[in-house]
Amino acid sequence: MDDRLKQLLVLGREHYERREYDLAEHALRQIIEKTDRFADVYNMLGVILHERGDFLAAEAHFERAVQLNEHYTEALLNLAVTYNDLGKYEAARHVYSRIRRGEGGGGVLDPFARGKIANMHADLAQAYADAGCAQEAIAELTRAVALCPTFVDLQLRLGTMYRDAGNLALAREHYAAARDANPKYAPARVLLGVALLSLGEPDQASAEWREALAIDPDNRTAKMYLRTLETRRSGRAGGAVSGEPAPAAAGGTWDALDEATPTTVSDILSKTTADAAGEADRAARESKP
Repeated sequence: MDDRLKQLLVLGREHYERREYDLAEHALRQIIEKTDRFADVYNMLGVILHERGDFLAAEAHFERAVQLNEHYTEALLNLAVTYNDLGKYEAARHVYSRIRRGEGGGGVLDPFARGKIANMHADLAQAYADAGCAQEAIAELTRAVALCPTFVDLQLRLGTMYRDAGNLALAREHYAAARDANPKYAPARVLLGVALLSLGEPDQASAEWREALAIDPDNRTAKMYLRTLETRRSGRAGGAVSGEPAPAAAGGTWDALDEATPTTVSDILSKTTADAAGEADRAARESKP
């Protein structure tokens, strides 16, 4: 290797590590004009192109990186993610199966690999959900959660899928897992509280909402739930004293909470879930290349 090529490699890798992608690309493209035998150069260029949204060009570079080194875990994962972004789900699954068989060196034991593959499963789950295939969506998201159980947004999404499917016990389990993964994340406690109340555990629900307000005093959803629960309880107590039936909460929203989540609460809960998942996406999920 001549000195100029060595210099370009060092320069390209340094700029890439600093995320100075324009400078890195300039050096890396000079390298592939001289030689095409460096798999990591193609992988780095693929990441840069993917970052710009040029998935087709990124795909070609990742494929070349894998051709040069079939055990290159990072390039395999980047290729699988890019296939997924292009809607090539079968191709993505094929690459994923290669990684699981150990053809990619680090395999799924590598935290980086687990995060990338979890993202792939989550994206596929959303595609299934959008197509109305709820069970397939749950299966894919379950795989994502198995890989990365501390990803709060994945736990919340899976909990909500189970809730929508009528399985409140599993919804509670995954909302609790999200809370345990990040005890200071108020939306997870709000969602868990609703699941607990729906399962007939108002004291535990109240405790979660109060903790959510201790974390986030301006959480309007937690305030509303607590206020409505307290109104319902005081109404029942008043009815017991006077001998008259206790009044329902405003609009009758909470009348059936011991059996199921009513429509009005469910609508609010869906918005809370979406907000929670959006915030957790930014805070917990690894960014794609």
